[in-house]
Amino acid sequence: MTFDMVVVDSHVVLPHGIIDKNIVINDGKIVKYTTDIPSCNYKINGAGLVSVPGPIDAHVHYGVYSPIDQAAVTESHAAAIGGVTTMMRMLRLNGKFSTCLPPQLDASLSSHHIDYTAHASIFTEQQVNEMNYCVENKITSFKIYMNLAGEVGHVYMDMQPESFKLQETKVDVTNNIVEETVKRAASLQCPVLVHAEDYESCACGMKTAKEKQQDGLDAWSKSRDPKYEEKAIETVCKYARKYNCVIYFVHIGSKIALERIRVERSLGTNVYVETCPHYMVLSYETRDDYLAKVMPPIRSTTDNQAVWNAMYSGEINTVGTDHVANKLSLKVGSDVWESLAGFPGIGVSIPILLSEGVNRGRISLHQFTNLTSTNPAKIFSMYPQKGSLVCGYDADITILDMKHEQKVTSDLFGGFSDYSVYEGMMLRGWPVKTIVRGSIIAENFTVIEKPGYGKLVSRKVAPLRPKGPSRELP
Repeated sequence: MTFDMVVVDSHVVLPHGIIDKNIVINDGKIVKYTTDIPSCNYKINGAGLVSVPGPIDAHVHYGVYSPIDQAAVTESHAAAIGGVTTMMRMLRLNGKFSTCLPPQLDASLSSHHIDYTAHASIFTEQQVNEMNYCVENKITSFKIYMNLAGEVGHVYMDMQPESFKLQETKVDVTNNIVEETVKRAASLQCPVLVHAEDYESCACGMKTAKEKQQDGLDAWSKSRDPKYEEKAIETVCKYARKYNCVIYFVHIGSKIALERIRVERSLGTNVYVETCPHYMVLSYETRDDYLAKVMPPIRSTTDNQAVWNAMYSGEINTVGTDHVANKLSLKVGSDVWESLAGFPGIGVSIPILLSEGVNRGRISLHQFTNLTSTNPAKIFSMYPQKGSLVCGYDADITILDMKHEQKVTSDLFGGFSDYSVYEGMMLRGWPVKTIVRGSIIAENFTVIEKPGYGKLVSRKVAPLRPKGPSRELP
């Protein structure tokens, strides 16, 4: 028999350990491991390289500053260069899902280089009532923004396909909306992603800082104190326990937030935790430019270390990027208050984890694969299709050169954005091949597969329930 592809001589990271065997691929699936080299149409020399399950970026914003039919092309291009094989979009739609969702899904069909799916953000009671419509259309996870209400309810929604008009909107995600979303998600057996910042506290803190004419990333961080995260975490976890809902906290980057989550887990709350690369390597103590403005803010170097410690201990389950595909002209204002929150990062996430994590002994390769692939696949019901290199799974494989050194530049990834908050960083450890369902999408920083190869991932409902004090996954 002649197989489609064989990856020869790489170190393969499997759930039970690392093996040195050849990966045999056929019909988009991993079919066996062998020490032989069977007849094949394409052979990849993996000598000296590491094969890991394709990373899943569970937290990506695109389609906000350019329409989805174009944003899917540019941002999946950046993702493929960075070794990501599946991207999960944060849908932000202004109106009824039954009206707004189909055009977004249709425009995505022929535009992605890699596989993709989405979370549906909930802003109104009407959208709460249509959550079942999302599930019927394979969107089986939901997001709530506890930071968007009252005086701080401004948000940009997703653009309409083929339109470049910014969708600037005012929303009011009150505690009632939060509770109703959690209740409905629990009944649908879907997880809820939570941006945990108390909006009233944030509004007060920002108003005070502006009145004192404070500026810079330190002022931004202090105006949105980690205690405001703590307050929101406590509030939503009460709802989660009441309705037995799985909560997934996005972009956790402070010691105080992590400590509160430990308490909530001890009370029996079903909680998963995501962090982002910027909470590992960026701090307002070491830089003070407006490029690094994000919500929640980057914190102190002490918080950076707390994040690394929590990743190592298993308290943090996943790493997403909170990637925002925007332009420098939109990003930087006259001060930190007028600058846009959020920045691109999908292409550089894996190299940061390899360079600053694995190669420095902060996490192991096994922990890396859990954080980037296995855990998000399990949490968001893509397992056993995605998230592992065992036989029968999709042949989503990212091949790493752990010794390759490369400087981060804004033009490296070919995305929509024309800047990088990580510009100039020299990182050691990069993806050199990105394989999705048995096809090479990117190789040596060049995308070789055309847009439209990527497919919408079919997901089930009923996510796995976490267990144990750190909520590890089975």
